Amino acid sequence: MRRIHELVQIIFTFSQKLFMLTQVFASAVFGIDAVPITIEVHIDAGIGCHLVGLPDNAVKESNFRIAAALTNTNYKLPGKRITMNLAPADLRKEGSAYDLPIAIGILAADGQIQPTQLESCCMMGELTLDGHLRPIKGVLPIAVQAKASGFQSLIVPAENAKEAAVVDGLDVYGFSHIKEIISFLEGTPFDAEHIDIQDAFRTQHHYGLDFSDVKGQQSIKRCMEIAAAGGHNIILIGPPGSGKTMLAKRLPMILPPMELEEALETIKNSLCSRWRKR
Repeated sequence: MRRIHELVQIIFTFSQKLFMLTQVFASAVFGIDAVPITIEVHIDAGIGCHLVGLPDNAVKESNFRIAAALTNTNYKLPGKRITMNLAPADLRKEGSAYDLPIAIGILAADGQIQPTQLESCCMMGELTLDGHLRPIKGVLPIAVQAKASGFQSLIVPAENAKEAAVVDGLDVYGFSHIKEIISFLEGTPFDAEHIDIQDAFRTQHHYGLDFSDVKGQQSIKRCMEIAAAGGHNIILIGPPGSGKTMLAKRLPMILPPMELEEALETIKNSLCSRWRKR
């Protein structure tokens, strides 16, 4: 009976090592907003790598980037059956920014790293074949969503850190290599990115144009003052050269300063417009 008990314990321990599940938290941008994404990585006996959850071609190709990145950073892709689910599975996942959370999930599920901060951290980033991180799009909406979801920290490529740090109340860490991220997740302290939001706002409030430069045009100036004071919409109609663009460029000078939430919403709309043009 004693030998049977020992054999059961060995089988149980072995099965625990074979079947491992890890969750890593990320985010997906839809329009100007972001939604939380949970990346579930399950490793068990067998062979194969399965990525599910409506990934597009860029996400599907992450397997090759991740395999090369791990090999070139002295880690390895497990020789077992790996199942990765991008939940919720009914939302289409696009882009290469899922490389980082998928790679961290694989390493954690295989026991190659022992992260201690996965539950309170959201991360996104594209990996190069040598483990470095490339900048991604949509960091500001991702940071806003991470704060709203209650995450304490956000990990992004170093080039995106200042953009994400605009969101107050969220610790933003910018890294340039996956090895730095692994060290951070295992407990090594790093400095979070900080910017002076009020100073940035003061700098942006200085325009090169002034509403007082406009000579004449008393009726339209009066209309624009009323629209600015009451928060109304305004449409300018007239022949070329009548001053529509000149007046529109000077309208911000008579608008009240934006609150932080208003500024973030405006920036998100502006960035979304740039992404579509690209």
